[in-house]
Amino acid sequence: MTEFLIILGVVLLPVFAAILSYNRFMAQRNAIDASWGGVDVELQRRHDLVPNLVETVKGYAAHEQATLQMVTEARARALEADRDPSVGRAELARAEDQLTAAVRTLFAVAEGYPDLKASRGFLDLQAQLVETEDRIAAARRLYNIEVMHYNRRIEAVPSNMIAWAFKLERREMFELRDTAHAAVPPTV
Repeated sequence: MTEFLIILGVVLLPVFAAILSYNRFMAQRNAIDASWGGVDVELQRRHDLVPNLVETVKGYAAHEQATLQMVTEARARALEADRDPSVGRAELARAEDQLTAAVRTLFAVAEGYPDLKASRGFLDLQAQLVETEDRIAAARRLYNIEVMHYNRRIEAVPSNMIAWAFKLERREMFELRDTAHAAVPPTV
């Protein structure tokens, strides 16, 4: 009887370990998806603020049409990348970087218009965008930490055997290429 229990334990222990490892992978995958939801919410918030910013600047600097057009087009590309499920995180990050750069250019143009810089609406939008950029950075950090832990388990023994058996694949990080574009300039 004791031998039977030992054999049963030796057989069942790896099965339970595999089940636990698989369940942990699923929990990590769900945490990654939830943290991506946080990134996506903040990106959408920024996408919603940009048209208001463009309209505000347009009222004061209508002859800056090329800059306004650049911001509008960058926003459209970022929205398209965000909505297209076939677009990878790296490509989405590039589109978002372009939008950030365009918004920075718009703020630089605004420096030449004292009336615009003093406008309450412009200052409010600028503050909201700075806050949104900070939230995007925080959500992005959380997402990347979750992905890092998940990817590490996919590569580590013995959990890599479970990952291989269930065809679990590495997740892509969401990182900025140019950290100089990580934030909108502070409010004036």
